[in-house]
Amino acid sequence: MTESLSPKSHDGILEAVRWAVADGAPLEIVGGGTKRGWGRPPATNHVLDLSALAGIRLYEPEELILQARAATPLAEVEAALAEHGQQLAFEPPDLGPLFGRTAGQQTLGGAVAANLAGPRRIKAGAARDHFLGFAGVSGRGETFKSGGRVMKNVTGYDLCKLMAGSFGTLAVLSEVTVKVLPAGEKTRTVLVYGLDDAPAAEALAAALNSAREVSGAAHLPAGIAGQSAVGYVRDPGTAVTAVRVEGPGPSVEHRCAALRDLLGAWGATEELHGRNSAALWTEVRDVSYFAGDTAKAVWRLSAPPAAPAGFLKQLAQDIGAEYFADWGGGLIWLSAPPTEAAARRVREAADGCNGHATLVRGPEALRSAIPVFHPQPAPVAALSERLRAQFDPQGVLNPGRMG
Repeated sequence: MTESLSPKSHDGILEAVRWAVADGAPLEIVGGGTKRGWGRPPATNHVLDLSALAGIRLYEPEELILQARAATPLAEVEAALAEHGQQLAFEPPDLGPLFGRTAGQQTLGGAVAANLAGPRRIKAGAARDHFLGFAGVSGRGETFKSGGRVMKNVTGYDLCKLMAGSFGTLAVLSEVTVKVLPAGEKTRTVLVYGLDDAPAAEALAAALNSAREVSGAAHLPAGIAGQSAVGYVRDPGTAVTAVRVEGPGPSVEHRCAALRDLLGAWGATEELHGRNSAALWTEVRDVSYFAGDTAKAVWRLSAPPAAPAGFLKQLAQDIGAEYFADWGGGLIWLSAPPTEAAARRVREAADGCNGHATLVRGPEALRSAIPVFHPQPAPVAALSERLRAQFDPQGVLNPGRMG
């Protein structure tokens, strides 16, 4: 039977973690709950529910700073920023629907803890690059803070880097401070039709290496493009390669025209404006194409630009998978059968191109049987274990999740 603890303040978190340490009762850390299916099933029946710790504490648009409680919904943060023409530049995805949850329940703390970033990562960086500070409680039952309200303050910089991507295994965050940036006045997307993987990779590389300040670069094979809600993407019935530019209106128009000239060498082009452009990149950001069939496993495959051309198509044929590429080809989302045999093949493919593969969604049996995160080299794994031992020596925070 699951027992839930629901603190309403930082001190409440501190009390709960100290109880867990004293009683040897590990805790599963839950904010919005949108990513509970990511990682190995927690080795505990005790849930630390942070949902009551929500709300924006401080927002200074002129200082480009926002501070909020960790369980503040991203939708609330983004609405507040939009009123001032600002945004979270790292474009965090809402993966709730990928796990069968309702959209809009993702939290700011969860996005930072998982180090999530969307298509704009190629230009703006990862979540950790916008993470300025936090208040939290370590697995020792000790309260601590890092960073500050002002962008120039780099106190605790390394601690922020450690917490981003730690999935709640080092500390429970109660409050998060992030950098915000002005949103682009306009957005447009250039589409190129009918490219196979190899020429698509060439086209994306050309766009990214140009002077056009590209903020999104993705490739959708025909089967994926056919699922889009955007008619210009869905209706042609071919693969679609997409490149986004954002910024002041005249600049966007100029850069978009230049990209159409450049990319026209690879095939017929089209242009998306406003809502259609935003809708396409929301689909890519949230991995919407794989949200419907929750029985399939979903993998996040990072591959270097020099990965052998065609390896994805061969992998997809071998295991019966679908895929699409973001980050100019550096990030591959793969939907595959939820079997250990398919998992082995995915990991072999990742190793073969010096990449790594993370199982983002899968049945509990598969997540229990294989490492969810790509196995680390021995020295890196040893360093990770030493860090966990320093922050959480008894393993009371999300035990086993990153195993």
